[in-house]
Amino acid sequence: MAFSKGFALLAWILILHLAGIYLFTSGFLLTRLSLPDFTLCLNNNCTLPPTHTRAVFLIIDALRFDFVSPEPPVPASSIHHNILTLPRELTAATPRNSFLFNAYSDPPTATLQRIKALTTGSLPTFVDIGNNFGGSAIAEDSIMKQLHLAGKKAVFMGDDTWMSVFPDSFQMSFPYDSFNVEDLHTVDEGVIKHLFPLLEDNSKPFDFLVGHFLGVDHVGHRVGPDHPSMKDKLEQMNRVLARVVELLDRETLLVVLGDHGMDRAGDHGGDGTLETSSAMWIYSKGAPLSIDPSAIPSGLLQYRTFPNAPASHRSIQQIDIVPTLSLLLGLPIPFNNLGSVIPELFWRDRQGAGLLRALEINVAQIKSYLDAYRASSSGGELDNDWLSLMSAWTATQAANLTVDQNLIVMSNYTRVALAACRSIWAQFNPFLMGLGLALLALGVAAIWATYSGLSSAGDNWDQWLGDQLQKYVRGAAVGAIVGLLIYVGLDSHLPGMDALDCILFCAPFVSCIVMIATSAPSLTSLKSLPVPLVLHAIAFLSNSFTFWEDRLVPFLIMSSIAPLMLKGITAPSSRLRWRIIGFSTLFAVCVRLVSTSTVCREEQQPYCHVTFYESSSPSAPLPVLYLAVPTALSLPWVLRRFLKISRSHLGLAKFFLPGILMPTLVAGAGYWLLEWADSAAILDGEWTPILRIARTWLVRASFFFVLVGGGSLWWAVPLCLDIESPPPKLGEKRQVTVVGYANAFGSSYLLFWTIFFAVVYATSQLTGQLVLALTAVALVAYLEIVDSVRDVRMLEALAASSPSALLNLETPSRSPPIRFADVVPVALLGLHAFYGTGHQSTISSIQWKSAFLLTSTVDFTLSALTVTLNSFGPLFLAGLAVPLLALWNRSPLGVGPPAAETPQARRKTDTQVQGESVVAGLGVMAYYAVLLLGTAVSAAILRRHLMVWKVFAPRFMAAVVELVVIDAAVLLGFGVGVQRVGDRVSHMFRGVGTQLA
Repeated sequence: MAFSKGFALLAWILILHLAGIYLFTSGFLLTRLSLPDFTLCLNNNCTLPPTHTRAVFLIIDALRFDFVSPEPPVPASSIHHNILTLPRELTAATPRNSFLFNAYSDPPTATLQRIKALTTGSLPTFVDIGNNFGGSAIAEDSIMKQLHLAGKKAVFMGDDTWMSVFPDSFQMSFPYDSFNVEDLHTVDEGVIKHLFPLLEDNSKPFDFLVGHFLGVDHVGHRVGPDHPSMKDKLEQMNRVLARVVELLDRETLLVVLGDHGMDRAGDHGGDGTLETSSAMWIYSKGAPLSIDPSAIPSGLLQYRTFPNAPASHRSIQQIDIVPTLSLLLGLPIPFNNLGSVIPELFWRDRQGAGLLRALEINVAQIKSYLDAYRASSSGGELDNDWLSLMSAWTATQAANLTVDQNLIVMSNYTRVALAACRSIWAQFNPFLMGLGLALLALGVAAIWATYSGLSSAGDNWDQWLGDQLQKYVRGAAVGAIVGLLIYVGLDSHLPGMDALDCILFCAPFVSCIVMIATSAPSLTSLKSLPVPLVLHAIAFLSNSFTFWEDRLVPFLIMSSIAPLMLKGITAPSSRLRWRIIGFSTLFAVCVRLVSTSTVCREEQQPYCHVTFYESSSPSAPLPVLYLAVPTALSLPWVLRRFLKISRSHLGLAKFFLPGILMPTLVAGAGYWLLEWADSAAILDGEWTPILRIARTWLVRASFFFVLVGGGSLWWAVPLCLDIESPPPKLGEKRQVTVVGYANAFGSSYLLFWTIFFAVVYATSQLTGQLVLALTAVALVAYLEIVDSVRDVRMLEALAASSPSALLNLETPSRSPPIRFADVVPVALLGLHAFYGTGHQSTISSIQWKSAFLLTSTVDFTLSALTVTLNSFGPLFLAGLAVPLLALWNRSPLGVGPPAAETPQARRKTDTQVQGESVVAGLGVMAYYAVLLLGTAVSAAILRRHLMVWKVFAPRFMAAVVELVVIDAAVLLGFGVGVQRVGDRVSHMFRGVGTQLA
């Protein structure tokens, strides 16, 4: 019954958190309103005569600008620079027919969002990236819709993402699976197979051809841009483009572009310069696109310098291709477009009349879109920028302007409109955000109150909690009724809220008030301000501290154990002094070693050096490759040595650690070693399918082995105890010795924890596995520190109450309860391991390789699971480990000698362990709830900050996942681990007389 009460409390805290998160994110992360209007051109007043009758639109996924630049960065790479040279060669040879641009791809730089932008001319929003796996069809106006309205035929081949967003737009399609990043060639070969026959067909049965190559992107994800495979792939693309140009007729326009770039590790998704710098090449084999590009007014042209490049290059916005291509093909510009026509492609006379007319159409289309958006339900988003937009529009209507002046003011209007929409494209609902913040803040106060109440209740915690839960439920019921009444009476005054929102706010809100009011007298149990937590939370108000949080966390960890080390120095016995100082040193060494594993944010350059990966490659460093298997073999032995301290290394532990944990860890290391061998081409290419099958089934078997085999074994025989019963001497009673009783709770729960540790270990790359091993050692070392400090505090309490009690071994004593300060290092250790395993609060740090752990292609369930475990598994392990603070070295028979043992004493010890497990869970949930509150406050206050979507919003979203993961881990640990261990220990020692060993 006590367990169910504790579980109910922890589950209710999770519900409070989810309600606050839902309300805040509903006001903070709304998607852009997509207008259903489309451009309908009845009298050809919104388009131009076509320059080409058809177009070939080729996307080379992740084609970064420097891959085709005529002036690549210095020093140039022999792998990916000066390889794909055809675009720059033709641009140099035919400057009126060929144009090469550095195109800016708006973040998030994920393929789905870039396809939407390239066809609609609109901007993506921050949360759109969540749709990248399984996007829905594009409903708004697009170039594909305009082609359909004009009766044009479109064909497609390549990345099957296009079929999810345009399922009915192509008369002929050849889609290929886009998410098997280990396959570098199938998609490209499929595009080539269908592309050339269509170009060779003299009848040309298409008006618009889309070909989407994926090989460059997959090489980047798989082995990085500096691998020889990238050179091979770029050479192949160069040959493909040469063949396309050869087969191109004079009526067909060729557009080649990258949908985004890639960072130094080959990944993308964020807003780094390397990710947003994509190449765009436009070529006409027939009529020139421009008569004299050098005569274009300089005010219309922008230039940008690629990092480390010797010179700047002509730059455009990637969405500029939408109005440009539409007008070149004689189509209307899609209604939602915010791009500007590219001046060079409309400079067909020296007076600029063609460009002027193109800009007039472009400006009219954007003005129509903004007017429609202003009149929509989301029109208030434009309030702050409407005056500047109207001022820019008025300038385009001025009389007596020269052609050049007209060109400049119209171009300026398109850019002002784009900038305004970029600045406001997150539709904030301050009212919902405020409700979410209020609920999150009140939830933190309620957790503190309940934490304090449970701590003060001591052994009577279950009775206290039973009374409190009834009050919490009644408060929630009253709140739900109040919420419904508020909605009925004030519906028109609640912007963006429905009845469910009102109930989701009021029910937890009233329940939190009840929690605080009924536990207020116990708040004094929180005797000191948790300084590390306060510093950690307020740091999120600074973008600099958020950038460097991975360096802030180790400082906070060491600060949090400093008081424990001081306690060790003043301990009353030499044994305790050496234990505390020794284990504290081991803990500090492990924390420092974890700190050496780094993955750098863009903002940390040039002060950060990546050590998680090998230099300029997404593979593990060479020392890590040598240490992978030895680490997997030695960690179970290390854990067994820690259990041996309390003689709890026998029983189940004697078999479980070497027989279950060790093979699973070795299999996890083996998977990534095989993946490295495949990526580094250690063996011939014919071994690739064999290695893929081998490592897939290796990790599948290890998952089954540890989860099913290990889990079933632990459930059936969870205790790490051994029974010694030597033959009795003549005339003496037979004695039974239970070995390992002193840590009966903690040793068994540690084995439960290792089951999930092994799973997370397998999903982590090799460097991450070393970090997790160090984290496990740090954890058990810290448990020994806490246990020793508890002994010191108990001795100090005895000495203060009755100095003579220290000499009386028959004096029973109660082990001191855990404190919030004891929870802080474990909470921080999880976050430290998160950073050490190669993660940051950025999209680009997601390790997509882990998506293919259990399957060679993307399975939305399995891939999402393994990516989540890879990313947030260290935090899950920290939350799952927190009950060990209550269980470790707490014997089931109390702390007194055998003569002092009574059924009441045994019950008190068991009750203390159970209650403090709930307290420990509340402590870690409170820590991460405060972090979430800090990130939410920073995101709300700084929502108009320049770096809100670059820094504060990603950190807030990471904090959301962190808190949910921690809450889920605590619920699992208490509901399954603690309950099972408690049941088995109670059954084992119920009514048994023993000699304790």
